Amino acid sequence: MIADRRIAIDGKPVETPATLLTSLRGVTVDGSPVAQPAPARLFRFHKPTGLLTAARDPKGRPTIYDRLPPGLPRVMPVGRLDMNTEGLLLLTTDGELKRQLELPSSAVERTYRARVFGDISQERLEELIHGIEIEGIRYGAIDATLERRTGRNGWVEMKLTEGKNREVRRVLEHLGLQVSRLIRTAYGPFELQDLPAGAVDEVRQHDLVVFRKGLKTAPPREGEGNHAKHGGGGSGTRSARGGPPPPRRGAARSPSPSRGGPK
Repeated sequence: MIADRRIAIDGKPVETPATLLTSLRGVTVDGSPVAQPAPARLFRFHKPTGLLTAARDPKGRPTIYDRLPPGLPRVMPVGRLDMNTEGLLLLTTDGELKRQLELPSSAVERTYRARVFGDISQERLEELIHGIEIEGIRYGAIDATLERRTGRNGWVEMKLTEGKNREVRRVLEHLGLQVSRLIRTAYGPFELQDLPAGAVDEVRQHDLVVFRKGLKTAPPREGEGNHAKHGGGGSGTRSARGGPPPPRRGAARSPSPSRGGPK
C-alpha cells in the first residue's frame, strides 16, 4: 500500500514503511482518514463440556463457535479449555490483550476446582507450592486446597499462573487421583460466578481498563521493535478502518470476590 502511494500523512504520501507514528492524526488511506482503533472488549463465556476450544475441527467435532450466541463481534479465546473441561473461558476482540493474559510472565492467576477420587491430604497438596516435575516437564507453583472430602471423594481448588497443556489433570493424576470433573472458576479477577452454561456476557469497560492498568507489561515479540511505543494503530487486531462494534449482548458484570462455580 505504501509502494502504491495509498497511505499519506497530512496529505503527503508515505515513502517508506520505516515511519514511526506518535498518533493516527492526519493519516489517510486512499484519502480517507484512519479511525482510532476500537477499544478492546472482553467477554465471559461459560464453556460446557463437549466443546473444543478451536475455530473448527477436521473431525467435525463441535467447537465453542458452534455454541456462541449470534451478534458477538469477532472474538478469540484466551487460552484453552480441554473438551472435557468446563467453566470460564474469556473471549476478546484484541490480540494483544489475549497475549498479555496468556503469557506466564504476566502472572495472571487461573483458578480451577476439581472433583477427585482417591487418597490425598492437605499436607501433600501444599507441597505443590514449590512446583513439581512430571515426566520431564516442570510445572510452576500451584496453590492447592482440599476444600471438602467425603470418604475418598473430594473437591480440590487449584490456583496457578502458567496454564500448561492439561496441567491440572496431569498434576492431580500424578498424585494418584482420578478427576471426574474439572471447572475453571476464575481467570484473574474475572469469575464464573452464576453464569449459566453456554451463556456469554461482557466485562464492563471500566473493569477491563482498571485490570489492564495493573497488568504486568509483556515484553515485545521478536521483530516488533518499538511499534507499541510509537503508536501505529494501537493494540489489537481490529482494522483501523472498521466501524464501531455491534451492540453487546447480555448485561455487564463486574468482578466479584465471591467464589464461583458449582459446588
